[in-house]
Amino acid sequence: MGAVESLEVRLPHPDLPAGDWADSYAVSVSRVDLVALDVAKSMFGDVPRWVRTLLAFRNRIVSLVGLKSAELKMTGRESIGGFPLLASTGDQALLGFDDWHLDFRILISVEKISGGRQRVRVTTLVKRHNLFGRIYIFVVTPFHRLIVRSFLRRFLAAQMVIRQPV
Repeated sequence: MGAVESLEVRLPHPDLPAGDWADSYAVSVSRVDLVALDVAKSMFGDVPRWVRTLLAFRNRIVSLVGLKSAELKMTGRESIGGFPLLASTGDQALLGFDDWHLDFRILISVEKISGGRQRVRVTTLVKRHNLFGRIYIFVVTPFHRLIVRSFLRRFLAAQMVIRQPV
């Protein structure tokens, strides 16, 4: 199975020009037909129990300070994984929302690379508005990285199962 690679993100980024925090992870798959919106739906469509448990814990804590809850579930065309769909093209799907402590974007992109392969990339962009936003990102970053990498590994494993001959 391929590894999840950490990629550089240049700020400012066109999808959140005022962003001041970002990370990006990617996997390569033996496909040339992936569409970013379908990838986003696939990644958020079957969320592991441990991720749902972490998010439920997060939601209980942040509700005390008035933050929006995060629910990873399929909620139709306008929202994927509980995040509003802001824009979509064949090779990019942009999800996210703005809150009082930070603005948040998830960019799922697919790009053709050599050898009949595509790179699936998840880029997270954040604009922290205040001290609470900075503290929040500091606290959630280890969990965020774990979740994003896990989603990419699960997506990659699913692609390998799909591509195996019967």
